[in-house]
Amino acid sequence: MEDVTTILVLLVAVALGGFMVRLSPVPLPLPILQIGLGALLAYATDFETELQPELFFLLFLPPLLFLDGWRIPKRGLFRDATTIVELALGLVVFTVLGVGLFIHWMIPAMPLAVAFALAAVLSPTDPIAVSAIAARVPIPHRLMHILEGESLLNDASGLVCLRFATAAAMTGAFSLSSALLTFVVVSLGGIAVGVLVTLAVKRVQALLVARIGEDAGLQILVSLLIPFGAYLAAEHFHFSGILAAVAAGIAMNYAELHVASEAETRMRKAAVWDTVQVTLNGAIFVLLGEQLPAILDRAADTVAEVWLLPVYVVAIVLALGLLRLGWVWASLQFTIYRARRRGGPRPVVRWRVLLATSLAGVRGAITLAGVLTLPLALPDGTPFPARDLAIFLAMGVILASLVGGSLLLPIVLRGLRLPLEDHHAREEDEARNLAADAAVREIERVQHELAAGRADADLYAEAAARSMEPYHRRIDGAQLTEAEAERFRTIIEIERSLRLAGLKAEREALFRLRRARQLEDGTLTRLVREIDLAETRLRA
Repeated sequence: MEDVTTILVLLVAVALGGFMVRLSPVPLPLPILQIGLGALLAYATDFETELQPELFFLLFLPPLLFLDGWRIPKRGLFRDATTIVELALGLVVFTVLGVGLFIHWMIPAMPLAVAFALAAVLSPTDPIAVSAIAARVPIPHRLMHILEGESLLNDASGLVCLRFATAAAMTGAFSLSSALLTFVVVSLGGIAVGVLVTLAVKRVQALLVARIGEDAGLQILVSLLIPFGAYLAAEHFHFSGILAAVAAGIAMNYAELHVASEAETRMRKAAVWDTVQVTLNGAIFVLLGEQLPAILDRAADTVAEVWLLPVYVVAIVLALGLLRLGWVWASLQFTIYRARRRGGPRPVVRWRVLLATSLAGVRGAITLAGVLTLPLALPDGTPFPARDLAIFLAMGVILASLVGGSLLLPIVLRGLRLPLEDHHAREEDEARNLAADAAVREIERVQHELAAGRADADLYAEAAARSMEPYHRRIDGAQLTEAEAERFRTIIEIERSLRLAGLKAEREALFRLRRARQLEDGTLTRLVREIDLAETRLRA
């Protein structure tokens, strides 16, 4: 019963934080508010949670990493693969070594292996936090795609490095050659297991759906189980469960391109996964806030003076920022050099975009989840050295990077004139026109098939004409001049607003009928569902 109460309290805190951040008159990063709510719970109540690192790792990380791999734009990921790999792998190793040595030099009480473990969990960035900060200011689409790709890969690489550093701290031994070989084996094995689990599950699903039909609830449940299955299968074979979860998400994206679900299943699945993401991210920060008082007390015992704790946090944040800025600058110079070798034009990058790329290294839920998985004790039973200090420093870096990003990114990007990226709009228009053309041809084919030999064939022709009308309008709109096309788009937008207003009135009328007991619940649900689907399509 106590565990159930704990879960309910966490969920209430996550929901309350979401409402509070929306009601706040000033922009406030949600993680900071959630940490504050967790700390308030610890100080004001007897609420206490004992975290088991391995269980925490299993429950929180696989679904979050799976979702990152599933939803990240794949074309941008492969288009900028070189830049993303430089940031996600090269920068991670650079950060682990540079910041790890710096932390050990600054805090001798923290063993070198633990310092490397802390640096490893500080290396992943959080694209959700960056997106929330950048929502108020312009940011180049391509830069955002690079940051998202970096986050996806550095989540995995950073957490794999954490495992190696933790193992070194637990055993007291480390071999670079052995670690590199192990890294390659566990990485490739984890990726293979993740892909195979997803493809196998989707294949079985397709066979079952073809035989018994599709059930949205079952499809969603299976999608929720895939990341855990991939993670546990990889760990069973001593591969990287982290990379297995990421690879399973990427494979899920490609599998769904070939085995399409019904529209209702896709909508419900997206809503469920949005809820999972909000809940897990929020619960991580609330849990940290709840443990913050005890962590602070124990962390203070590791250092000579309590006032040194914020100094350490600031020093680590500055070290991370400077290392990231140096790496981004070096990566840019390498890109320019390659462009010159190929005889292409020299890439033009404004210094503010360069600085924004560095400031966008905001830490978030993955960093926090990783540091909370540090073991509680060494194999001989003694407490894991400097564990609470590492957790406190990671928490301080997260808060400082969130606040710093919220304050500095808008300043750096304000007034930035971005190059026009109209190829996205053109690509979307072309795709819509091709889809409309395919729809018209299919409607004509089905119409002739259904009306063949029937006396009322004219009814089918009229129905087909009505069905094809919106597609013909879309195709005709693509053949207009620029001025005519702008007028056409304005008319479409006005029509969209009018149709949304009509759908709203339609729904309210149905609710009035139900309140007057003139409509059955089942009929109301079905009709409102149709209106909701139409409204969702118009707002897409």
